[in-house]
Amino acid sequence: MRSYSPDLTPPWKKPKPAPEVEAVADLVVEEAATGFCGAVIRCEAGTVTLEDRFGKHRVFPLDPRGFLLDGQVVTLVRPAGKAPARATRTASGSVAVPTARARVARAGRIYVEGRHDAELVERVWGDDLRIEGVVVEYLSGIDDLPAIVAEFSPAPDARLGILVDHLVPGSKESRIAASVTGADVLIVGHPYIDVWEAVKPSSVGIRAWPRIPHGEDWKTGVCRALGWPENTGAAWQHILSKVTSFKDLEPELLGRVEELIDFVTAPE
Repeated sequence: MRSYSPDLTPPWKKPKPAPEVEAVADLVVEEAATGFCGAVIRCEAGTVTLEDRFGKHRVFPLDPRGFLLDGQVVTLVRPAGKAPARATRTASGSVAVPTARARVARAGRIYVEGRHDAELVERVWGDDLRIEGVVVEYLSGIDDLPAIVAEFSPAPDARLGILVDHLVPGSKESRIAASVTGADVLIVGHPYIDVWEAVKPSSVGIRAWPRIPHGEDWKTGVCRALGWPENTGAAWQHILSKVTSFKDLEPELLGRVEELIDFVTAPE
């Protein structure tokens, strides 16, 4: 007896297979079923992760005919003979330059108030700072800021940028900052009592940073209010571990750090 295929659809009526396209990083596609449009940031066995222009991530299966590229149906496939596609951005959102070597340190510097500030800046902007040759140092407070600036002696080829916590009208920090002037020094700040608050609560897994009564040590009070062990060093390491990119930080800090980097790297 002659055998027949169970699929009796004539060949001319069968849909043509969608062309295969490698899911390389930053390829912008639309998921056909949901209409979600974004850039490829990761491609692993059986799945692809897209990021839209608002920074939202969605993971989709690599189904045949599941995506649109420039309006045409395509089948995304894992890049052949390559490592899985990865994001080509640094933690700060800059374009990554994997082959770039660290630049020799500039004479200019960025000063921040404390060690936690320095570690947070390194976590997000470290790659950018090394390429630009910018060194970040911490001061352990700014009570002696005028003397610190005078000792540094800012100049057109050695600019000094300073990031200050709680730089709001009427604060002690604002009065100290106002006492320092000069074309080659720039002092900017964020409104938070401590840099911990510059990390978005949602990134840490809390609803909001608690309000601590005036006169109480702020960090210890935060640990107590959140039910964490009253070990501020361990608490900070927990917070820092939740920061993976600029998206985990408040814009009031992001803008100020970018401003300082631009200032100290500007041409003479």
